[in-house]
Amino acid sequence: MEDTLKVDPAVLADYPPWTAKPEIKLPSWGEAIIFVTILFGGMFWTRRRNYSLFGVRKGSYSAVLDRPVRDQPTEEELMSCTSSDNDDGPSTSPTLEKHMAKKRACCGLFTIHTPNTSRFRNHFHSRLFQKFPFVVEQLYWVLNYLFYRMTTVLSNKIFAGEGIWTAARSHALAILGFEQFSWLSFLFPVRELDIQQWFMNGHQDALTFLDRFYALIHIPGSMFFIVWYYYVAPSHATFATVRRTITLTNFMAFCTFVVFPTMPPRLLPKEYGFLDTVHMEDAESLWQAGKYVNSLAAMPSMHFGYSFIIGCTLVYHSGICRTSFEKYESRKTASWKTFYAAMGALYPCILLVTILATANHFILDALMAFFYCCIAFACNKVFFVLLPIEDIFLWLIRAKKPVPSTGERYHARGGRL
Repeated sequence: MEDTLKVDPAVLADYPPWTAKPEIKLPSWGEAIIFVTILFGGMFWTRRRNYSLFGVRKGSYSAVLDRPVRDQPTEEELMSCTSSDNDDGPSTSPTLEKHMAKKRACCGLFTIHTPNTSRFRNHFHSRLFQKFPFVVEQLYWVLNYLFYRMTTVLSNKIFAGEGIWTAARSHALAILGFEQFSWLSFLFPVRELDIQQWFMNGHQDALTFLDRFYALIHIPGSMFFIVWYYYVAPSHATFATVRRTITLTNFMAFCTFVVFPTMPPRLLPKEYGFLDTVHMEDAESLWQAGKYVNSLAAMPSMHFGYSFIIGCTLVYHSGICRTSFEKYESRKTASWKTFYAAMGALYPCILLVTILATANHFILDALMAFFYCCIAFACNKVFFVLLPIEDIFLWLIRAKKPVPSTGERYHARGGRL
């Protein structure tokens, strides 16, 4: 099988030389500054403006977008503080902060009681969270990164005997063989090698741009999207659905990275025909190198997975496919609808071409990422089972979870972008 996948040496000899002019390389510290600027910019831009960090404030804050229409609580609310589908909103009405235990339903099978941390709302770190609620989102992503770091450690332990690089190469060749020789090969009419060769023959400047685009867009671009959508989302429930979908996609992908490490095409031996253009022009990003990066995580393609979720969110945000809108959501002009819908369709398509042209992923990697995203969207509420753990953690650190500020300033200004 491996011999049939190799490229004729004569074809390799006919490869054109790399003549593209190198793009301007952003230093590693520059990438780090961009990332930190996005994080702190997100904190500042989504801060709660009518809340004093140091002054003592009586009562609690209720988010504009998630504030109930009625003022009086129901009899059921007076009896218990039951979690709702919006796991990220306030778990009690502002009039109910009596420090009674919360009721959390677990998978609809039984109910458990967890501590009510509203008594800690005047602690400084609680007030810090309330002033900058986006910090909570950043903590969620820190957890994502910790799980990602574990993938390399666990995968190395599992494949210690065979060797992680040997296993990853075998898996990559198995994918390549599946695409070309299995009964489902009709699903892959274009080979990854053909796409890269098209760019190498007369379109090397475009390939140079794609190398830079691939290196820089994934982490900073995705983080910028999270900040942007936190600012403009029609409700925190909608934002939380997107965030949970991305997170569940991450966790499913991380499990795959552990049990099925896969070498990117560009790292395969040269007899398979793929060129490592990323290293040929020294276009590797801070997010692609170093001991904190899993280089053998091609299956599934999280570059495409993120771009697909972002694209779907942009199409949803455009309102072009919807007949009903959320409470505080304004209808957009035709030009903005067209812009968001076009961006939503083009972004994942451009990322797909990028990951194939730069030989960072196989087509099957992107296809599996698509399926993972669909499954994650359908099952994103599975994270509700972790709410009791979050309640206990907040109790241990003596903090109250802040009311989200999602979309407040944006919708106060008209919300038409």
